[in-house]
Amino acid sequence: MQFERMGNMRIRNINSTGQNKCNCGSWLKHWENFSRQKANFCPVWNCLEMDLIGAHVQKDDSKDENWYIYPLCKKHNATKEKSLEVSDIYNFVSANVGETCG
Repeated sequence: MQFERMGNMRIRNINSTGQNKCNCGSWLKHWENFSRQKANFCPVWNCLEMDLIGAHVQKDDSKDENWYIYPLCKKHNATKEKSLEVSDIYNFVSANVGETCG
């Protein structure tokens, strides 16, 4: 039996954003506050790690150059891979604190 993967997309992790801060206490809390979701596991394909953080990402293969917060495990947040395939079960939240918690 063959299964089709549905509801997947690609994102790019933006590295070296550790100095960026928000008023929510953490970027994961920021994501939870504005997505109105709770992440239970890393959405990267074939990863079910639960040590999540709010990662700064961009949508891959898109003209949208905005920065977003999206939950990823610590391993995938630190990856140097150019593109990650993730499930689209979680909402993107703007990383621009002026639009959210600033």
